[in-house]
Amino acid sequence: MTTLSQRSTLSVEQDATEVPWWAGNFRLTNLSGKLLGAHVAHSGLIVLWAGAMTLFELNHFNPARPMYEQGLILLPHLASQGWGVGAGGAVVDTYPYFVIGALHVISSAFLGLGGIFHSLKGPETLEKKVPAFGYDWADTNKMTNILGIHLVLLGLGAFLLVAKAMYFGGLYDPAVENVRVISNPTLNPATIFGYLFGAVGKFWLAGVDNLEDVVGGHIWIAAICIAGGIFHIVTKPFSWTHPLFVWSGEAYLSYSLGALALMGFIATLFVSVNTTVYPEVFYGPALVIRQGIVPYFSSPDPDLVTARTWLANTHFWLAFFFLQGHIWHALRSRGLDFRKGRISPDAVLPQPQ
Repeated sequence: MTTLSQRSTLSVEQDATEVPWWAGNFRLTNLSGKLLGAHVAHSGLIVLWAGAMTLFELNHFNPARPMYEQGLILLPHLASQGWGVGAGGAVVDTYPYFVIGALHVISSAFLGLGGIFHSLKGPETLEKKVPAFGYDWADTNKMTNILGIHLVLLGLGAFLLVAKAMYFGGLYDPAVENVRVISNPTLNPATIFGYLFGAVGKFWLAGVDNLEDVVGGHIWIAAICIAGGIFHIVTKPFSWTHPLFVWSGEAYLSYSLGALALMGFIATLFVSVNTTVYPEVFYGPALVIRQGIVPYFSSPDPDLVTARTWLANTHFWLAFFFLQGHIWHALRSRGLDFRKGRISPDAVLPQPQ
């Protein structure tokens, strides 16, 4: 009978000592402490970019011009959340943008220090010194615990938007051209899940046309994520799931990249056609479908490159490359050696326990 540890050693090039420096975190596959440091440092870089870019855009922002004509990508998001915006979508106070940018820059420093500490001073592996945070890629229970924690955090993040909409100033509603509190979000599952199954509106999920449904959808997805997270934390994977997945670090990376690609393509559709979540006053006119060999979205005015155009193209191409990464790592996790163009003879396909 094949053991779980044997079934998890599928990826080629398992010896990290032979991996070049440009392979990045692959060198840290079996060094949980160092990998934690890399993740924390990466988070710091993301937060630093968000803060610095917000301050950069704020420095170049001209309130007298339409926001969507100024090459901005972060200020429109903050404006659509109701920060510093008045009637007609006019920006009446830029101080909230400064505070948000500064808080991100300051917090990135703490994340950066944490990343440096775990990369240079912390234990290389967490299993012995901090068992609660240690892990084994082949430990199905630990992996689903980590998945559960991530789901809970995602749910709490969705609830943050709900809190902003209902209790902390509200969101900008293009239907009334002003910021308003969403006091009565839609909780009817027939309506919310009707978007998912194509029963409501057009353009699938991107067909949502009112903030009550948007906030209600976030309540539902937050509750589902938290419930799913708790389920994965308190339970162990059922035995029938073991042969369905490859239980290795590279396989988890491929699953994550696949999920990111899906979200990126959905975001591309949303930002292209939805003017409720992405108001025209901040992002520019909705894109239109052009007919060609392959139908595609483009600006109604070819000479105007709006924030919506930038965001739609950026999301699409990021999703495209995430999808390629998903395919690449999924095949490698199944034992395909791209240099030899064949399945590695040492690969062991997963077997039921």
